Amino acid sequence: MRLGEKLFSFAVIADTHVNQEEGKASSDFAVNRLSNARNRHVMHALNRAKPKFVLHLGDIVHPNPGHPAYGVAAAAFHELASVLECPLYLTPGNHDVGDKPGDWLPVASVNEAYLALYQQHFGKNYFSFDSGDCHFVIIDAQIVNSGLPCEAIQKQWLEADLAANEGRRIFLCTHYPAFLFDPAENGHYDNIDEPGRSWLLGLFAHYRIEAVFAGHVHNFWYHLLEETQFYLLPSTAFVRLDYSEMYRVGPGPERGRNDAPKLGFLIVDVYERGHVAHPVRTNGACLGPGEVLPAVEYLPPVHSRSIECSPLGIDLRYDWAEITEVAGSGALDEFARKTARNDYPLMALWEMGICRLRVPIGDLSNSRTRERMRVLKQSGNEFTVYTHNVPSAAVCELLVEHAELVDAWEIIAPLAGIGALAARVAALRQKHPFRTQLSKLRRPQDALHHGDRARHVIEHGFYSAEYDEIAALLGSDEAMRAAFDGVQFRISRGRTAWSEVGEIDRIAVKLGVRGHAYARVATDNPAEAEDEDLANANRVAETMFAAHVLPDVGVWLDTFADVDRGYFPRTGLVDRRYNPRMAGRVCRNLNSALSAGFAGSLAREEFALAGGTGRVLAATSAITCWSLILPEDASELKAIATVRRSNSSSARARWIDLDSGAVTPVSLQSAGSESPGYLLEDAMTCAGPVLLVVDASHG
Repeated sequence: MRLGEKLFSFAVIADTHVNQEEGKASSDFAVNRLSNARNRHVMHALNRAKPKFVLHLGDIVHPNPGHPAYGVAAAAFHELASVLECPLYLTPGNHDVGDKPGDWLPVASVNEAYLALYQQHFGKNYFSFDSGDCHFVIIDAQIVNSGLPCEAIQKQWLEADLAANEGRRIFLCTHYPAFLFDPAENGHYDNIDEPGRSWLLGLFAHYRIEAVFAGHVHNFWYHLLEETQFYLLPSTAFVRLDYSEMYRVGPGPERGRNDAPKLGFLIVDVYERGHVAHPVRTNGACLGPGEVLPAVEYLPPVHSRSIECSPLGIDLRYDWAEITEVAGSGALDEFARKTARNDYPLMALWEMGICRLRVPIGDLSNSRTRERMRVLKQSGNEFTVYTHNVPSAAVCELLVEHAELVDAWEIIAPLAGIGALAARVAALRQKHPFRTQLSKLRRPQDALHHGDRARHVIEHGFYSAEYDEIAALLGSDEAMRAAFDGVQFRISRGRTAWSEVGEIDRIAVKLGVRGHAYARVATDNPAEAEDEDLANANRVAETMFAAHVLPDVGVWLDTFADVDRGYFPRTGLVDRRYNPRMAGRVCRNLNSALSAGFAGSLAREEFALAGGTGRVLAATSAITCWSLILPEDASELKAIATVRRSNSSSARARWIDLDSGAVTPVSLQSAGSESPGYLLEDAMTCAGPVLLVVDASHG
């Protein structure tokens, strides 16, 4: 969907859990003592983002209304929020007005006295307001199903408010989510019970609510139910550690409660047609009293729904929509398990701006993952489905039946008997014109590029050196051309993506097909770990840069999440808790820096980094040079070998740290007529991949 013009942005935060004192908490957990300092950082980060307003989803303070320090904590929150440079709209949470009704819940239930205390310190507990043509609604989820007199009053008000704004774009805020995993799930600590849940969901559907934002769960989830998008937000203070069950790895600090990369908020961009919710990770950063954030420029966020140019695809090896049964904890739920889906893969893909996803045919066959494919398609993702040979007739029918989810089909097959296979592929393409690509399944008798050692492994993809074989294959039979419009190549870890993607582009043009490059993060040795963060970040940066510079080649990376056990161990863009590694941050920031794409043809060159401690890859247009600096280790750089943009003795440029996204203006001096490149006026630290952008207009 074309989003149209951006209208405005707003921020959404949840579960600040502000304490009554700095560095102290009415909690058993050490991380809770950081809440005030972490939220002070959040307030300043919100000012840097410059939203039109901020929505708070509740659990404003940590002490519940029955605690004697409630009023002191409320005052502390107001002091923290006083620095905000935009309006702040508050939603009550269970820590603010009491738990939803239930004799087993750990805090006293909502009551009239608690509601009066909330209104004294924070104002109305439900209300609505307008921003442009959009209508925003805040409800008190705790009083739903309570039987209190205010429940009927809120119900009547909400129904009337929605009816009065029917046909408008409506966004709704609640503390408790209507549901955690399934609208039909049983009641538990983290949802709204029946009958209130069905009443609310009926209103959401009838009035076509555009988005519902919920807190309480301290983790990220995303649902699409009919036309309504549901966002369940992480906390700014700490993580609900019971949901650490979602990961097949240790839970992180404090049993997962201090898994700091999961902390953050949303910045929501509202467009003429739709919206884009950008996750912003705060990583648990703190500010002390009187401290402020440094004045640093950062790259803007990207998102798979709105990014203009995102050429790099990713192979999703693990179950990217895995469902977990969360054990009864004895703290928040004790009498039943809860079902939860791990949506952190989706959050990471969103924030990196990755659109193209490679999945096995089993994901299409499985009704659970097929439905999530449908949801991700709405989020801007494209799916390439791969199969070994042509699958069974039943699976082929499924492929055709759900063809709207399949953007391309990759067939991996040995070349023996390829003619008969091509005929079957061509017949299926008559039912639906899939984009298809052929990947050679390498057999034991095939020559291996990694030497003569016996390998008990599976390899697929043509080598770029096999041009003659590919040309003979495609030229031998019209059925081959009818079956395949693309060819998949394999780029082993030992070969540079920069040169290989260029060679694949040349071959594809010559053959008149689309070339696809499958770049390995893993080595060719299944027993050898490739887990050095900088080396992997360089590999990802180089592959992405090649994909952006040569967009006619479909470039794929073989690893999204760490492979930390089994064969071919290596680190990916995210770890097993789906927190970004350096490679993931580089992916996000390089997509942001290059998301507008390149106009016109580019010259491609490569240089050695000063002192031979790395490489510089340069792409040059008529007016701009983009130089990707790939250091082998952290160092201070003074000289950069690259293409000089003009005969001028000086130039100005942008130094973009691809790990942090920080953008620093730099001044350059010519390194001399006999030497390509520039001298930096001030030495710059280069601890990871860097993009240096030199514009001739700034010379």
